[in-house]
Amino acid sequence: MISRRNFLRFAGAGAGAILVSPQLAFANVESDQRFVFVIQRGAADGLNIVVPYADPAYANLRGALAIDPASATKLDGTFALHPSLVEMAKMYASGQALFVHAVASPYRDRSHFDGQNVLESGGTAPYQIKDGWLNRLVTLLPPSRDNAIAFAPTVPMALRGPAEVTSYAPSALPQASDDLLNRVARLYASDDQLHPLWSSAMQARGLAGDTGPRQDPASLGHLAASFLGRADGPRIAMIETGGWDTHSAQAGRLAAQLKALDTMMAALRDDLGPVWAKTTVVVATEFGRTAAANGTGGTDHGTGSAAMLLGGAVKGQRVLADWPGLASSSLYEGRDLKATTGLDTLIVNAASETFGLDPAHTFQTLFPQNRGASSLPRLLRA
Repeated sequence: MISRRNFLRFAGAGAGAILVSPQLAFANVESDQRFVFVIQRGAADGLNIVVPYADPAYANLRGALAIDPASATKLDGTFALHPSLVEMAKMYASGQALFVHAVASPYRDRSHFDGQNVLESGGTAPYQIKDGWLNRLVTLLPPSRDNAIAFAPTVPMALRGPAEVTSYAPSALPQASDDLLNRVARLYASDDQLHPLWSSAMQARGLAGDTGPRQDPASLGHLAASFLGRADGPRIAMIETGGWDTHSAQAGRLAAQLKALDTMMAALRDDLGPVWAKTTVVVATEFGRTAAANGTGGTDHGTGSAAMLLGGAVKGQRVLADWPGLASSSLYEGRDLKATTGLDTLIVNAASETFGLDPAHTFQTLFPQNRGASSLPRLLRA
């Protein structure tokens, strides 16, 4: 039996008719800067996204899966960008994108669920911490309203915690009539528990505007921009993408995934207009994939991967990598790209620079179980 609270959540979702998947979540804070975290669920293959074409072991390890550097965008003398990332290549050329390679969370096993929990909670082991680092980031900033707000069928782990985040479930259901909405509003007007929830749902519906229930990548980028671009809109967002687990037939599947991500980010950039200059986007995955291809045209669960930093605020046109190499003796456990930079370090530096926070205090708050962050060159424009 559905509870009144869940009925209200689903009713609000139908009223807003937002998209179902991938999921988007938002939080409001008092700032003119925007911070977006995009998670690539499924373990994205960093070695074929930011391609170490100059590493002598790369082509042999990858065989037929190796990206031809002639078809890719060369970023420097070592790395090239997958050819599907056309718009990100433009961002890189204009100084609005940088990439961090050989990066990972502290997690060193190969379970998707455990790896995603570590990445989102900010712990060093699965289920060690019960709330998420993105929620703890919200607590470091002055709220613009009494509550933070999330737009997703369920609040993602990274946004769960002490900062109150109400969920607004995306839906492809038909729009509810104004008459129905008014009747429900009157029904809950005197209910201390449900009235504020309904008010939050209606506020989110107003932010969504006329956005329809389309789920193509461009529409998702437009949707995120429609929230983030408003003067009274959210400043922190999370976008969940899936489908990165490429055990077989990786070449075509990864190309399609990257094209979709590229299209979504380009739509976000274009629709934000001048607000893009105040925007920082971190794109990361729970762990990487094996250095060598497997026997089914794919790769298996690995360790180190590549992360992306995009946005008009980014001091780009760089690849940051303490590159360990792909020689057999350099691989983690003889099979994976060794991680030499922590995702926690990247996230803390990006978030601290975005909101003008003290990095040491931010690290202690977001990643309390981790050892201190290592240093990175400045990520954003001064």
